[in-house]
Amino acid sequence: MYVLCAPCVLDSSLRAEGITGPADLEAFRRVLERCRRFGIEVVPLPCPETAYLGRPRPPSTFVERLDTPDFCAVLDRMEEEVWRVIAARGPPLCIVGVDSSPCCGVNRTWYDARVPGRGAFLSRFPEIEAVDVYDFARYHIYFAAPLFSEAERAFNRQVRDLLEEHRYEVYLPQEAGDDGAVCDMGGRRQIFERHVEVLRGVDLVLAVVDGADADSGTSWEMGYAAGRGIPAVALRTDFRRAGPCEHVNLMLEESAEVVTDTADLVAAVRRTLVSGASNEGEESRPL
Repeated sequence: MYVLCAPCVLDSSLRAEGITGPADLEAFRRVLERCRRFGIEVVPLPCPETAYLGRPRPPSTFVERLDTPDFCAVLDRMEEEVWRVIAARGPPLCIVGVDSSPCCGVNRTWYDARVPGRGAFLSRFPEIEAVDVYDFARYHIYFAAPLFSEAERAFNRQVRDLLEEHRYEVYLPQEAGDDGAVCDMGGRRQIFERHVEVLRGVDLVLAVVDGADADSGTSWEMGYAAGRGIPAVALRTDFRRAGPCEHVNLMLEESAEVVTDTADLVAAVRRTLVSGASNEGEESRPL
């Protein structure tokens, strides 16, 4: 199991001067952390810009410095290298690219201006899924759900396992001391503070909102996430409705994407994480 990865994720000095900020470096770090966590080998792509322009180099668009027959020949040669890797290893999970890059952009690229679409190098592999580095770096999930019965805890573990199969790191409160065994005030406070600390750092909250009314603790966690701008997905497998137009309480439904079947959950999580991603470096011109 491996990903093909823009080489600057492993070595940021391959990028143009002055464009890599702390948020970029943190995203690069988290991509590599996720790969280590789930045993994904990181295979770097060759770097066409460095091969052609060297380093250090100033930022520029594709048209300004790369729109030449010689650079096209570099891309041809490196494309062949990548296909040889794929032939030897099999298809990768995906390509991890860097949005706005003239060569390794995924959703946006600098051509003569920033335009939608893949960069010049990644566009040569249209059949391989490409994921922006900021999106791949977002994988920490807080699982908010009732955990009071054996059935609830078993369902929570089942959903957690499903998400981990898709390489998401899931914080499950029932496995972090919140199991009903702690009755003293000090221990309860520690559990509360631990959950809040984790909530502050996650990329997404997944909330199970089954029942005649959503669990009060789950509702609090969803409200906390909404207040901090953390995206949320609400899983409602209960066929009862809160009203003629609502699956669940309006305030919860409007603060999350509601999913009614676990079969649709992974796609909803991914969709919500991507739509909630914030790329602080997208105004730069990474070359």
